[in-house]
Amino acid sequence: MPWLRRSFVTGFFVTVPLFISVAAVIWIFNIVDGLTTPLYDRVLGQRIPGLGTASTALAIVLVGVVARNVIGRRVLSVGEQVLLRVPVFRTIYGPVKQLIAAFSPDNESGFKRVVMIEDPRRGYALGFQTREFTVDRGRGPEPLLAVYVPTNNLYMGDIVIVERDRATFPDISVEDGIKIFLTGGMALPPKVRI
Repeated sequence: MPWLRRSFVTGFFVTVPLFISVAAVIWIFNIVDGLTTPLYDRVLGQRIPGLGTASTALAIVLVGVVARNVIGRRVLSVGEQVLLRVPVFRTIYGPVKQLIAAFSPDNESGFKRVVMIEDPRRGYALGFQTREFTVDRGRGPEPLLAVYVPTNNLYMGDIVIVERDRATFPDISVEDGIKIFLTGGMALPPKVRI
């Protein structure tokens, strides 16, 4: 029974964000395609396959451009705050956004870099640095790292707090680190420099 429960929870956390992401992309493409296709048909006098899809891609790029400037960021933030007041939307959108943001290179609170730490129980563990901070236990500030060590794909894991000098940083990018976890270590290069 515990194996079945763990497998179900793991499957749930793998399937739901994937399903939501795919459904959202399809939904966005269908909306933009549904709005633009009749317009293009009237203006051009004929249907051109793929024009709605190209419009959707362009719309996504434009939203990205708007989101990167100061005024656009504020407008999107206000819109997001309004939407986060809707109970069902808040429950789904918040966690999905946090998960996607963790992998974004522009996100300051996402995964910083791949970290290798020594785990006395299991040998070495690979994880992602999420935060660097200091603790003062009466001997002055001690630099520490918060390292997220996935235990099952990327959606579940442990947060390990480790002294900075006990962590090593292999020459593995965050993107390659994600591939390593998703493939169960098979994407690990044969030689890793630290």
